[in-house]
This record gives sequence, structure tokens and C-alpha cells, in this order.
Amino acid sequence: MVRKVKKKKLGIRIFVALLLMVGIAAFVYKSIIIPGYQHIFKEEYDDKTTSYSSLKITPDSSDDRTTPVPPSKIEPDHSVSISFDNLNSPNAILIRLKDHNILMQKNSEEKVYPASLTKMMTAIVAIEELPDLKEEIKLTNSTFQGLYEADASMAGFQPGEQVRAIDLLYGVMLPSGAECCIGLADQIAGSEQNFVKLMNQKAADFGMENTHFENATGLHNVNHYTTVKDLAILLSYALQNDTFRDIFTSSRYSTPPTNKHPGGITFYSTMFEDLNTKNIIDGEILGGKTGYTDEAGLCLASLAKVGKQEYILISAGAKGDHHSEQYNITDALAVYNSIRK
Repeated sequence: MVRKVKKKKLGIRIFVALLLMVGIAAFVYKSIIIPGYQHIFKEEYDDKTTSYSSLKITPDSSDDRTTPVPPSKIEPDHSVSISFDNLNSPNAILIRLKDHNILMQKNSEEKVYPASLTKMMTAIVAIEELPDLKEEIKLTNSTFQGLYEADASMAGFQPGEQVRAIDLLYGVMLPSGAECCIGLADQIAGSEQNFVKLMNQKAADFGMENTHFENATGLHNVNHYTTVKDLAILLSYALQNDTFRDIFTSSRYSTPPTNKHPGGITFYSTMFEDLNTKNIIDGEILGGKTGYTDEAGLCLASLAKVGKQEYILISAGAKGDHHSEQYNITDALAVYNSIRK
């Protein structure tokens, strides 16, 4: 009987110990591992035109997530020769993608309107929410409601057209098609309003603390805002997704035939259309997404490879329009060409 009592007590102790271990593991996972990029750019830094190295991250061998590792001290990074003071864009941030070091930044936490850079969030949410990207989605008359009146950019699909989800995603990112955004939003969440809730939840998960979305297209709304720093967090996460990266780095894409377009539609990247050459000093611009509204100015999120390293540059607020010099692209070429290996 004594042995049975001792065994019973021992069993209880082991059970309690296991519960404690599980609790500690859950706390560590929630506090340190945390999916996404919630703490990549948490290091405080002077928000003037500066040249800093920020938080580094190292791979977690247990899965695809990353664990932020703060540096022992912040030191200036001299690998970029240009000053952001010389740029046309009042807001910009340059990140080395491998270790997420911030090489340069300019007013990176100042509120900006993202215009069509919004569609990067629309795309990554849709990719992660849809179980089958070859699924056909029917665009209805309501899909197009208000878009032409708002002078939204369109991919060229028509009401009643049945389109694969993957083709809508290319339509979102290359020609910046607003009807593609609404079609995906309606399919996934039942309405654009419900889809926007998913976008804002994703932004919160990433730690995009100064971002709020009101729509899936980037049409201007005073409550639809972000920062270039938050957009850098978003893009560095999204580029880990192979489907997103393939779309983001495509200069053109042709859809298969549909019930409204027997020959399909060919899309062209708005960035590559405005880019005379992909080539930069010792590298090339790999991909990008442009954005523009009167209130947002000329915006650009881009990816480039210089030497053996990849970099992302987010810029916003450059003066000009579709008919002027594309100062967002001018800035990107200047920055990427100034990177020293």
C-alpha cells in the first residue's frame, strides 16, 4: 500500500513537472519565436537621415521562422555612399535582406499613404488564405462597382469573367488591377470589408504598429496609412513566400484563355515598364511594385541584387505623377548604384 501511495505521488509530481515544462515552452514560443517579423526592426534609432545597422535575425533550425538577435551595439554602416538627403522621396528605407540590417533610412516612421503598395498585403493575405491557387473565381458586376469612378488602375478583366486565383494575383501585382483585389477579397472573406480585417490582423501579427488599412486596393482614405518601415517588414516577410516572390519579380505574365478573353491577357509590371534597364552596378533590379495617388505621391517597393546580396528599398512621397519623370524609380537606381559590396 505504501509503495502504491509513493508511486501515485511520484506520478503526480511527474505530471506537474510536465505541465510546467509545457507552460514554459509555450511562453518561450509566444515571447521569443513568434511567427513573422514582429521584432525585426524594434531597435530604437534616430529618425533623421541616418545610416544604421538594426536588429539582425538568425534562422531557427527547428522550422521556417526566425528569431531576432539584437546586436551588441549599433554602428554606422558605410556600405552605401549616397545620402538619403539627395533623394526625391521624403520617406525611404534600405534593408539588406539576408540579415535585415537597416543600411539607410529617411523619415522611416513618418505616416505615409501607401497607394498601390497596399496590394503587397492584399497579395500575401490572399496567397496564404487560398487553399488552391488554380481555383476559378467569377468576377461579378459588384466586383467593379465604384472602381472606374474612382479612376482605379485595372488589369482588364470583365464582369462575368471566370479567372483562376493565380491569374488574379498576377493582375493585382503587375498592372495593379483593382478588380483583381476585390475579386480575391470577395472570394476569401465574402466582402472587401471583411478581407480588410484580415489585412489589419496580419499587420498586427507582423508588428506593423503604425499601419491601418481601409481597403484592399490602396485608393486614398485618410485612415489608410502606413510607414516605409512597416512596409519593409511586410515585404521582407512576403518575399519568403515562393509564389509571392515569383509574382513580385515577374516583368510580364500571360493568363490562359477565359470565357471573356479567348486569347488570355498579358500583364506587364508597372515598374519594369518605367525602368529603362534592370541593370545596376554589379547587379540588377529583380522586382518591384509601384504606387501612386495625388496624396501619396510616387511610391516604390523594390528588390535588387548587388554582388551576392539582396536588398529591398521602400520609398514614398516623391513629387510627380504618371506623366512626369518617375522619381521613385530614379531614387531606386541611385540608391542601388551607390551600394558598395
